[in-house]
Amino acid sequence: MKTWVRFNHGGKESFGTLDGDTISIHRGNMFENPEPTGEKVKLADVKLLTPCAPSKMILLWNNFHALAAKLGVAEPTEPLYLLKPGTAFIADGETVKKPNTYDGKVVYEGELGIVIGKRCKEVSEADAPSYIFGYTCSNDVTAGEIIQKDPTFAQWTRAKGFDTFGSFGPGIVTGIDPNKLVIKTILNGQERQNYPVSDMVFPPYKLVSMLSQDMTLEPGDIISCGTSVGVGSMKQGSTVEVVIDGVGRLVNRYE
Repeated sequence: MKTWVRFNHGGKESFGTLDGDTISIHRGNMFENPEPTGEKVKLADVKLLTPCAPSKMILLWNNFHALAAKLGVAEPTEPLYLLKPGTAFIADGETVKKPNTYDGKVVYEGELGIVIGKRCKEVSEADAPSYIFGYTCSNDVTAGEIIQKDPTFAQWTRAKGFDTFGSFGPGIVTGIDPNKLVIKTILNGQERQNYPVSDMVFPPYKLVSMLSQDMTLEPGDIISCGTSVGVGSMKQGSTVEVVIDGVGRLVNRYE
């Protein structure tokens, strides 16, 4: 198991593996046989970036049995998803900002993120694990009142695509079994979500396989697996933490 991070140190962007409070710097491509340089740097001396730069983030809706039951909706027979633009992405410690064009409720959604490690197209569920690089924490922030604002068109992309509405990190953890993970979301010190990956309608390996039938997944792309019960709104000044034991703790403030 390794934790990979991307960071800025002295004006230079680098990446490496995190062990405690020390980063071992690597060269090359994180997803293709990266080589250690022998250099080390303290975590406290760097600014963390998003741990990768996805070409796209795919986000699931209605992917948990418990949430479907609570909402009283049928469970889907195939993944229901949308895409979030790269301009939405922010790293651990950065600020989620209220859009100037929107005054309604802004919602947190703590989720597990699957990070793709190599080009993935039309793969089987059995082969899917070999295409997964690792896992990260994701907060799929949503301007909830926009989605159904226009009765003729559900505005999922706009509601979830504002700048800073795609927080993920702080790192990518490799070599773990995602099916044993539990996602927790903490708002201003109070736990609001606590749910297991094992409750997914489409678990990680099946998701990768099914989504790869629709579109090619590139190295660094993220599948944010959807959320479960406990979603709620946050006020400006709030701090949201997405905690997945074995993966990490993603912390962002909403202003």
